[in-house]
Amino acid sequence: MPTAEKLDLEVIEQYLEWKKTNENCSAKTVIKYRKVLEQLNIFLDCQYVEATLGKLEQFSGGYLHRMGYSAASRKVAVAAIRGFYKYLYQRRHIQDNPAVHLVYPKSGRRLPRAMGLHSAEAILLQPDLSEFSGIRDSAILALLLGCGFRVSGVCGLNESNLIWYKHQDADRLAILLKEKGEKERMVPVPSEAMLLVQAYLGHPTLADIDRLLENGDQVLFVNMRNRHIPEWEHRGELRRLSSRAVDRMIKRYAIAAGVPEDQAHPHALRHLFGTELAESDASTLQIQSLMGHSDPKTSAIYTHIAMRKMTTVLDKGNPLGKINTPVSELLREMQKGRKV
Repeated sequence: MPTAEKLDLEVIEQYLEWKKTNENCSAKTVIKYRKVLEQLNIFLDCQYVEATLGKLEQFSGGYLHRMGYSAASRKVAVAAIRGFYKYLYQRRHIQDNPAVHLVYPKSGRRLPRAMGLHSAEAILLQPDLSEFSGIRDSAILALLLGCGFRVSGVCGLNESNLIWYKHQDADRLAILLKEKGEKERMVPVPSEAMLLVQAYLGHPTLADIDRLLENGDQVLFVNMRNRHIPEWEHRGELRRLSSRAVDRMIKRYAIAAGVPEDQAHPHALRHLFGTELAESDASTLQIQSLMGHSDPKTSAIYTHIAMRKMTTVLDKGNPLGKINTPVSELLREMQKGRKV
């Protein structure tokens, strides 16, 4: 058993490596957990074996709050602490687990800010299809909007992730996607997005680009230049388009299309995908499967913002539409003129 004198930082690294290997923890989460646990080590003056529930509550509450952590960020901290002490207890590094009753701070759940269909259409029509980069951008935008992919998942695609199959005697495409800690899911691709991907794959410019990886696979979406390396080294993995480049691309097209700034980001496209699934009566489980949510509660949010569907139900069933009101005659006239 480790001494009470100090928390060996190697134990933290062993825990984080275990999280990556056994729970497919993403690289971003590992970085957040490491920062929290190193701060905890300082707070406890390296006396982690002697930690009490009270001490852990002080750290995850007032201490982190004074350091500028929001309630949502402190939830991540509590998850790191609980997981770390559970790991120590199961491996008998400690005799008792003081974090087993450590509670998560309460915080509100933000509703996604979805892009409107009109704005999405305006962005999709921005790329110049006479240029190779325009065809590439159109294919990426179509996958983000038509499949609800995260940018990291699209940028991480290789050609082997494209699965071609027959459906009702027609050629179709599905994509084996890896997102958020190497979690895999298979997603069918809309025919519109499939055609754009095919146009991209068949472009002569792509044939001249060396995107071969060491394992024999090929990077799917490529960048056109990389100022940080010599031209002769611009190949293979270094040809992969970055998430940051896609973020900038979407913002550029959104500004050109006059789309509001708060919708000029990739997640607005993803949220529109989820909202339209809910509007089309997809179940929470179907939304969860297509969008790759680990928690069905996240998927259920989209059923709460499916406004067109709720408006139709409301207009059909609300009692005001079944009786005379002071504005009933006015409303009928307005409906004749399609003003409401």
